[in-house]
Amino acid sequence: MKQALIIKSSILGDYSQSNALIESIKPKLNNFHLIERDLAQDPVPLLDGDTLFALNSDQENAIKNLADSLLAEVKDSDLIILAAPMYNFSVPTQMKAWLDLLCRAGVTFQYTEHGPVGMLDNKPVLIITSRGGQHQGQASDLIAPYLTQILGFIGIHDLKFIYAEGLNMGSEQDKNAVLSQAVLDISAYLDGKLAIA
Repeated sequence: MKQALIIKSSILGDYSQSNALIESIKPKLNNFHLIERDLAQDPVPLLDGDTLFALNSDQENAIKNLADSLLAEVKDSDLIILAAPMYNFSVPTQMKAWLDLLCRAGVTFQYTEHGPVGMLDNKPVLIITSRGGQHQGQASDLIAPYLTQILGFIGIHDLKFIYAEGLNMGSEQDKNAVLSQAVLDISAYLDGKLAIA
């Protein structure tokens, strides 16, 4: 059975629109073994001096073991789904911490005479990003370029962004229309991927 990795990062729990979008499309993934991480409920360590030292240590330790486990989930998955709501124009701190544990020199990327090269196999990543305002394609959207850069840095380039924008603008009807369209867009993407799987 194929595996799908779902990463949630919203701090809003039951009030999270990005989490709700993930839940709405789970039935489409019933042919996948699902691995789900809620980084707000179960946060990973921030990249500080102690974390960096532990990752680069020759000795086995809890942080290195966790980073290895996170990396194994990525490597073993055939599809990755990231719920990346916009907080202050970028991804939540919790998602940044997860990505920081994945980016390891000599493990997920290496420097060569021609520059950095990602060491992970390319695979499809669906990125669902919810926002209160309108930011797609504007300088205020730091999420799309950041995730494109950092995932590409470790070798993952097959990215699809689905936007649910303007959720704090307009009426409740407008908001529901945006969310409904996002569900349709996500479903269409998954239908296409499952058709060629």
